[in-house]
Amino acid sequence: MDEIRGDEIRGKAEGTAPVPLSVLDLVTVGQGRTATQALRTGVEIAQLAERRGFHRYWVAEHHSMPGVASSSPAVILAHTAARTERIRLGSGGVMLPNHAPLVIAEQFGTLEAMAPGRIDLGLGRAPGTDGATAAALRRTERLNEGADDFPQQLMELTRFLDDDFPDGHPYARIHAVPGPVQATSDGGVQSPARPPLWLLGSSGFSARLAGMLGLPFAFAHHFSAQNTVPALELYRESFKPSAVLDAPYALIGVAALAADDEREARRQVLTGALSMLRLRSGRPGLVPTPEEAEAYAFTPMEREFVDSWLVNIVHGTADEVRTGLDDLAKRTGADELMITANAHGGEARLHSYGLIADAYGLPGA
Repeated sequence: MDEIRGDEIRGKAEGTAPVPLSVLDLVTVGQGRTATQALRTGVEIAQLAERRGFHRYWVAEHHSMPGVASSSPAVILAHTAARTERIRLGSGGVMLPNHAPLVIAEQFGTLEAMAPGRIDLGLGRAPGTDGATAAALRRTERLNEGADDFPQQLMELTRFLDDDFPDGHPYARIHAVPGPVQATSDGGVQSPARPPLWLLGSSGFSARLAGMLGLPFAFAHHFSAQNTVPALELYRESFKPSAVLDAPYALIGVAALAADDEREARRQVLTGALSMLRLRSGRPGLVPTPEEAEAYAFTPMEREFVDSWLVNIVHGTADEVRTGLDDLAKRTGADELMITANAHGGEARLHSYGLIADAYGLPGA
């Protein structure tokens, strides 16, 4: 594997941020809005993140969720790459068992050719959806088979990305195009760095695998907060230096939303909590408005779920959010924080990222 420059993985903290700050966008669709509007907002968020000094902008693969318009990360990233210039763009993540490794290598090789040196390929092993939809995606009802084969699929994908299947392998004469070796205008060839691989997870499996392979690791703190510290400890304990990294590098996804006052922040995050409650109850839909969320009659059990969900969302004024993020970075030892702001409207999310950037003195106000 060709060595990947460390600066393609390690970010530089801007302003007074203790670690680099990045953005994870679920491209949420609010009640009364359309997917077209959500995708336009996603571009606006990426452009704001670039202007304000955030390190990367990632989108996550989800399926059969009316309130999440990010079923095709590669398509969204191509659209976003054409409308940004510097910020790193990536998947947080592509769910590898849903796809043939060759297809992912071709998609992200194409993205790398479109935006050289700006693409990250984050990979997960969950389906990103319910069981029935996963069966439709994978054309099999043996869903555990895909997850159990994840290490093998990862190795195959890496071989396609590096174009280095050994002689005699059934895929030795197959090439993911665009790939690492490209023709130049003068008839020569060049070998650009291919997209860095990240492993994503919400438990110990991917943490251990990322450590053993010497890859950067992204943990989903925003929906598995109780497992964050154990998973990061396992990653660091398992880490073996590689051509990619000489030391562990761990990013955590954090749900955070800032508003002009605490009450407004609470109103906004309640919409995402109600949306998650409905999803977990088998009733996925568009993200409700703040008014609908405030008026909703929660049962005691539903209220318990919502309260437990909101505990792990850093929300409040910009200064309160900064304090919460700083404490989280210190407690977990994370090398980077990737903020996801889930709310009904794009305006609230854009405003939140702007306030957080101001709180940390990021450039480009």
